[in-house]
Amino acid sequence: MKKIVKYFLIALVVLGVIFATSFFIKSNSKSAVVYETETPFKTTIEKKTVATGKVIPEDEVEIKPQISGILETILVKEGEKIEAGDLIAKIKVIPNESALNNAIGRVKNAKFNLENATLEYNRNKQLFDKEVISAQEFNNIELRFNQAKQELSNAENDLQIIQLGTRDGGVANTNIKATISGTILEIPVKKGDQVIESNNFNPGTTVAIIANLSNMVFEGKVDEAEVGKLKKGMDLKVSLGAINDKEFDAKLRFVAPKGIEEQGAVQFKIEADVFLDSAFFIRAGYSANASLVLDKKENVLAIREALLQFDVETNEPYVEVAVDEQQFERKNVKLGISDGINVEILSGITANDKVKVWNITQPTKINSKSNR
Repeated sequence: MKKIVKYFLIALVVLGVIFATSFFIKSNSKSAVVYETETPFKTTIEKKTVATGKVIPEDEVEIKPQISGILETILVKEGEKIEAGDLIAKIKVIPNESALNNAIGRVKNAKFNLENATLEYNRNKQLFDKEVISAQEFNNIELRFNQAKQELSNAENDLQIIQLGTRDGGVANTNIKATISGTILEIPVKKGDQVIESNNFNPGTTVAIIANLSNMVFEGKVDEAEVGKLKKGMDLKVSLGAINDKEFDAKLRFVAPKGIEEQGAVQFKIEADVFLDSAFFIRAGYSANASLVLDKKENVLAIREALLQFDVETNEPYVEVAVDEQQFERKNVKLGISDGINVEILSGITANDKVKVWNITQPTKINSKSNR
């Protein structure tokens, strides 16, 4: 029994040695990792930023009534083009009870004063004709008579305006007209709504919003880290979410002097004039992105950013350059501008160097076949 156990243990040891030897041979027969290389190249690099925002009309006007009342008729529709002076709506005046009573009372008082002034004028006219009173005295009486007539006329006109919104031969305040030519963007009221006139104490009710859609502006925001590189007159490319595969040229015209904090980041408002294409109809409020070129260099030596490595301690960039077959040497590099794909090389390597593609960890099929 002891011999059987002894032979069994010996057999296990032999099998173990055979297995370990086979595994070692198989492991060493695998091809070594072969790293590819790339050489630096000449290219043009543009550093860009993107501002998000929307396109809005340059001229947008809110039309408000000059008198309070009930909206009796609306003569236009949203999307309709109109000219300055065209009639938009009509208002039916609902007089204020207190103002109406005051106006009626004022008319009655003016009539009483005129009747009294008329009697005094006629009586003194006869005396003046007989040269009983002086011309100066008569002139004062005639003046009071004329003032009484004018006061009655004013009171009657005010009463008519309160009742009808206009007076004979005057401008009809009940007619709401367009102040600019353009397109009706919105009519936020409907027939029968009560509207309030615009005055010093109340902005009034907006009856219609008119804008000139042939003159559009991009309005967006940029981060504080990039606003210092913006200058008025810079060229932009504006792309609209509603129109695919089309970019519109634009020119920067305004950069806000004050930023607004949003979600922990300070944003600055910018505006740019957009040069429209007649083949496309642009609606107010389209979401848009504007691409701005912050820096541009042509014919510079560059590599792909994917080839860069960074020192763990100093965070300085470097690459590995081939010095022999699959042997590489570290070279520190100084970088210029980057577009996120390619980066400018200021110093450290030349156009003839072969830079290691460091992130390839497995041999390609071609290399595997060649090593067999």
